[in-house]
Amino acid sequence: MSRENGNEMEQIQKNLERFLDREVEKYEKGEAGYRDDVDMDEAEYEEESLYEDEAEYDEESEYGDEEEYDGEPEYEDEEEYDDEPEYDDEPEYDDEGEYDGEPEYEDEREDDEPDYDEELYDEEEEPLYEEERYGGRRPGRRRYDEPERAVRKDKGREKPKKEKRKREEDKHAVMSRDKKKNGKKKKSRGKKVLAVLAVLLVLFGAVWYLAIGSIYGKMRYSRVETLAGEPLKENGVVNILLIGSDSRTEGDDGRSDAMILLSVSSKTRTIHMTSLLRDMYVDIPGRDGNRLNAAYSFGGPELLLETVKQNLGIEVNRYAVVNFQAFANLVDAVNGVDLELTNEEVKWVNAYLNEYNELRGMPMETDYLDTSLSGMIHLNGAQSLAYSRNRFIGTDFGRTERQRKVLSAVMKKLPAALVTNPNGLINGLFPNLTTNLTQTECLRLSLMGGKLLTYDIVQESIPLEGTYSSVTIRGMDVLQVDFDRNRAYLQEQLYGKKAQ
Repeated sequence: MSRENGNEMEQIQKNLERFLDREVEKYEKGEAGYRDDVDMDEAEYEEESLYEDEAEYDEESEYGDEEEYDGEPEYEDEEEYDDEPEYDDEPEYDDEGEYDGEPEYEDEREDDEPDYDEELYDEEEEPLYEEERYGGRRPGRRRYDEPERAVRKDKGREKPKKEKRKREEDKHAVMSRDKKKNGKKKKSRGKKVLAVLAVLLVLFGAVWYLAIGSIYGKMRYSRVETLAGEPLKENGVVNILLIGSDSRTEGDDGRSDAMILLSVSSKTRTIHMTSLLRDMYVDIPGRDGNRLNAAYSFGGPELLLETVKQNLGIEVNRYAVVNFQAFANLVDAVNGVDLELTNEEVKWVNAYLNEYNELRGMPMETDYLDTSLSGMIHLNGAQSLAYSRNRFIGTDFGRTERQRKVLSAVMKKLPAALVTNPNGLINGLFPNLTTNLTQTECLRLSLMGGKLLTYDIVQESIPLEGTYSSVTIRGMDVLQVDFDRNRAYLQEQLYGKKAQ
């Protein structure tokens, strides 16, 4: 046999031996699985070598005579291959690597050698063993015993634990990646939603700021230098002194016909409307003692605020002055109020309308009420103003109570009026209002509007009952007040502080 043919035969021999090794290994692994009833973590060969003495191939051998192996397994028909079969003709190989001249083994072989494709030896079911597994040695020929049955048995057996564990780890890894991806997607969606909300809030804030700026432009701002650096809110309470001026003509400050301390307390979650009676005898900074409303006549809002601080111990640094027209327009903007009136109060409403109709150039009997009426009556702006100014029924205490009733009814209808009649509210009230509130402070107060709807409204007046007496001082009928008791009451109601 030529050297070239010998090399080819040697290659054929190697391929055949590898094929037989794989088939026998599958069969042995299957038998071991049934015998020990355990899954093998990894297919291993027994320490006993298939060769008693490790067979080494001589690279120069041309298959003249085949070496004998004492430990060579026997084939089922007990035949041994003493010599390498000779081939008269050069073996033929087809495209699939089949060997046409391969001898048949019992029923397992047919005319052609079976294909060694991946379908028969799936890498997931049985890993292929490379030459490195044998430490560089070429394995000897193994027994060829029913490879198809061995494959079927192997497929029916449970997968090795290591392979199962690997699949589970892969599965967990995939699930973990999916969770991370889903988490990232959720976070991404959450960030997008937050970004959209942030943009909407910025747009809303810009529009709202412009709206407040437009409204603020209709007011009259009067800066008070001594109060400019003072905070709007102190100890959780915003105090604003509402001053009702009895000025009849534009530009005339007049007298403080009504003074109501509006206190918004976040500590007690209340809105206090506290009427300060104008006949209280008080100490006026830089002046002699006098009625409270005289402070406004002497020094305007600035001196009035200083007088309130000194006598009642309340930190109030902001004010808003409204005239007759602003009060009436405010009531008309909310479409009037419903109040309980006695027949006597109805008659006094008509009496006070006479002066107001004269001031605005209207016929004397404009807005008159039917003098036979009593009970719940709907009042418009002019009628509400006349009702609030009456001080002949119940003295000044009765008058301040009526003022608070009107304002309380207006505040309840104010949110709806902001939607249904914003122009009437803005144009009717603010051009007749003077304040030292800045535009930024007005914006802050407007943003509190929703929260204020949940606050309770508390109406009261100072001095408290039982804390004053009617006296005459320097020819003036005034109220002499126990200010210590009234200060303690206001501290507890507004700031939650009890007197020690």
